[in-house]
Amino acid sequence: MRFIIAATALLLSAVAASASGGLSCEIDDAVLKLDVQSGVTRGMGSPVFNFQATADVLDKKAPEHLRKTSFTDEHLPQYWSDAYSLNLLLYRETVGDLPHGYVEITIKTQPNDEEEGSYAGDYELTVWDVGPEGSTQEPLRVSHAGKVTCFVE
Repeated sequence: MRFIIAATALLLSAVAASASGGLSCEIDDAVLKLDVQSGVTRGMGSPVFNFQATADVLDKKAPEHLRKTSFTDEHLPQYWSDAYSLNLLLYRETVGDLPHGYVEITIKTQPNDEEEGSYAGDYELTVWDVGPEGSTQEPLRVSHAGKVTCFVE
């Protein structure tokens, strides 16, 4: 009986391992450095798990407290992956005593026919900051666009 249970557990773990892969995206330009790493399952929309991303906004016009941002599963409100496109929306607001603001990164890609699992496309970055409480200045908006590469295995 123990042998049957152990064999079943081993078989199920092998099936689960073969049913998942990885997803990564990279941006490395003069305005934004972004590294995305995530697990992704096969089938039924290919949901992600253990999503992790770090963004370094290099534009000095962006407020200091919004230049370095980390993202997890809860900061990925939209995601789409199929044979025709890989799209991600990363969004994170400030928390705590910081002025209200957010960092939003939209990634839209299509398969790169030269390499299986490779995607290439564009990103749009928006950094928005309302400024200190009681400030009479207009909210600050910093926007940039550029190229991104992603890989799904």
